[in-house]
Amino acid sequence: MTDWLAWPFLDDTHRAWAAEVEAWAGAHAAQLTDEADCDASTRALAAAMGEAGLLRATGAPLSVRHLCIARDILARHSGLADFAFAMQGLGTGPITLFGCAPADGFVTDVRAGRALAAFALSEPEAGSDVAAMTTTATRDGNAHWRIRGEKTWISNGGIAGGYVVFARSGEAPGAKGLTAFWLPAEWVRVVERIHVAAPHPLARIAFDDVRVPDSHRIGAPGDGFKVAMATLDVFRATVGAAALGFARRGLALSIGRAGTRHLFGAPLIDQQMTQAAIADSATDVDAAALLVYRAAWQKDAGAARVSREASMAKLFATEAAFRLADRCAQLHGGLGVVAHSAPELLTREVRALRVYEGASEIQRIVIARAEASR
Repeated sequence: MTDWLAWPFLDDTHRAWAAEVEAWAGAHAAQLTDEADCDASTRALAAAMGEAGLLRATGAPLSVRHLCIARDILARHSGLADFAFAMQGLGTGPITLFGCAPADGFVTDVRAGRALAAFALSEPEAGSDVAAMTTTATRDGNAHWRIRGEKTWISNGGIAGGYVVFARSGEAPGAKGLTAFWLPAEWVRVVERIHVAAPHPLARIAFDDVRVPDSHRIGAPGDGFKVAMATLDVFRATVGAAALGFARRGLALSIGRAGTRHLFGAPLIDQQMTQAAIADSATDVDAAALLVYRAAWQKDAGAARVSREASMAKLFATEAAFRLADRCAQLHGGLGVVAHSAPELLTREVRALRVYEGASEIQRIVIARAEASR
């Protein structure tokens, strides 16, 4: 299942990186994952990846192919391992791309696995529609801002050491009047922890008239949307890569089940309907991989924006992973719906990918608008 590493999108440095990540994941990812305690698991996984040097891929210069390879491999082994890696990158991505001197020490700790990072964009009424954001940042003299509002669905919320926060600063209407800031955890109030189907650290957080020095600003005032989109332009394809890793896991589970389960006196794999399911799954995996690594290659090759290609990669890979997880559960019969079984866990893990960092419906809008303007 490593023939994709020979594709022309990748070179020897990527193949060496894949071997490094695979060796670490095979030895540590599952062992450090405890679904019953996702906070402790996330901390342990980040610390172990930092100690092993894997989190260097989340620093400058950002290589989308390296990020995608890591998420592809980690998700195949452990959803929480993928999550821990991805959030160290996404939560510091704006700082890596645009700079923020007061956060330098924090970023160093994140790359070493000593601290966890968070990216606070979504709100109760502003998820995919960033222009609907109501959290505000108002000037307090020449050197400070006051931030008020609330964010929700924040990954690592409640356990992060620092948060990249986006707020409406009012330089222009809609999405053009946002500014990004870095806030240490002690300036953020955790309102509630959110529990989801596949356990991940999530929270709703609030800012109670927090006084923030202007030095904590990321990018220029009013450039928050630019900061967010530049970051997501790097990381959106990596969500497709995580979905791809889950899909590869599902394909392996399906083939394993079909080869050992007998039905009507013959292996399940001999049934034409089983063969069709596996063929469709294998095709979905390869198609997703091609879209993911094309988008990653284009960004690494210097493309200013890859919104269309990254949206295609995320849309297809996440939808394909969900189809594949469903086929995997179906091939396992009753075992496929037993709580905490491998197929049932896979189904829960892939579901969220169709929603976060832009739901599938939003990806279709992005793609359609890009096509109309070509």
